[in-house]
Amino acid sequence: MDKLVLALYAIPLALLWGWHAVRRRRRDARHRSVLQEAIEAGLTEPPSLHPLIDSSQCIGCGACVTACPEMPDHQVLGIIDGKAQLISPTDCIGHGACKIACPTQAIELVFGSAQRGVDLPVISSTFETTVPGIYIAGELGGMGLIRNALRQGREAAEGIARSRPRDQSRLDLLIVGAGPAGFAAALTAKALGLRYLILEQESFGGCVYQYPRRKLVMTQPVDLPLIGRIHFRTVSKEQLLDFWMRTSEQQQLQIRVQQPVIAIERVDTGFSVRTPTQAYAASTVLLAIGRRGSPRKLGVDGEDLPKVVYRLLDPEQYARCQVLVVGGGDSALEAAASIAEATDAQVTLSYRGEAFTRAKQRNRQRIAAAEQAGRLSVLLNSTVKHITPESVRLLQGSRELEVANDSVIVSAGGVLPNDFLKRIGITVQTKFGTA
Repeated sequence: MDKLVLALYAIPLALLWGWHAVRRRRRDARHRSVLQEAIEAGLTEPPSLHPLIDSSQCIGCGACVTACPEMPDHQVLGIIDGKAQLISPTDCIGHGACKIACPTQAIELVFGSAQRGVDLPVISSTFETTVPGIYIAGELGGMGLIRNALRQGREAAEGIARSRPRDQSRLDLLIVGAGPAGFAAALTAKALGLRYLILEQESFGGCVYQYPRRKLVMTQPVDLPLIGRIHFRTVSKEQLLDFWMRTSEQQQLQIRVQQPVIAIERVDTGFSVRTPTQAYAASTVLLAIGRRGSPRKLGVDGEDLPKVVYRLLDPEQYARCQVLVVGGGDSALEAAASIAEATDAQVTLSYRGEAFTRAKQRNRQRIAAAEQAGRLSVLLNSTVKHITPESVRLLQGSRELEVANDSVIVSAGGVLPNDFLKRIGITVQTKFGTA
């Protein structure tokens, strides 16, 4: 009788254990496959903030995998041999939800890696730089994502309001940049009664304004002063900019566009912030200018022709054109794919590398689909040598190519504003896998 009872309990337990073991092996095999694909494609370097996992503390519970907001579109984290690993590094965009979810504190969020360093300004927990009175929020400080930029802009302005004495002879806060961080800082400054102003070198929206037309932007709910909680999940560039513009008008935010800042100098206990047309006196300065800086140029003959641009705003303007897109990052792939998908243009994508190691899987898939459909040609290991009004000459290995061309879009990234920061006196350091 006892043996029968034992069998009645043991058999279901054995079946359950066996099912769990099979499921775990399949999961491990799937995650190994994703990791191997990333290694073979050379996609092993995270673009910015990412998790560093201490295997000695990891218990393999999978909480980090489940918590990642990129799921199910991207398998960023996985479990292999009972331990969490970053299996698709280039798809990680620094949400940080994995660290919060980990029950054993096995995850630290870091910048860069042992192989590739990331230049970042040194800032305190209150977002103040090594120059007292100058603060940095958003992408320039290494934190991507609209949600992060909004939160940092708000928190930086709150800290400034608490710590800085008022001086009626100048602004309490001058904000450089009208992107997400600058927008949130302005709302906060107004809510707290600060005398503030935003200066933007281009148009309201900052980095979001520069996105291609109809680009989808993913964000998460966030609380903003004077507005309350915003619940955007996935919205188009146009919808987000429309929301910001309406809010700016309703709240009468103080902003001046087409005002690039060319110098920031210490004056007494404050700063003089100069544009080409005017100087502004401010007690504190918040830099919310992003990391793109000035567009990186190719340095070839013909690059000054009117047909050469450095960002895509509207894919449909290139209908019936022969277009060359140069670059291998997300902006280049998005530009090429958007034109190929929306128009009948003949699109060529040129990249000097052997693989699109800096681009998200979603964009690589779009390029592969467009190429397979015959709407786009990819030239890897290629560089632009000369641009003429009618064509572009490229070098691919030892082979020289002449491609008929109406327009060139250079999406080779931006020159980080490190020199600008250093002229102000802000310390910039290179991080190799550290917080």
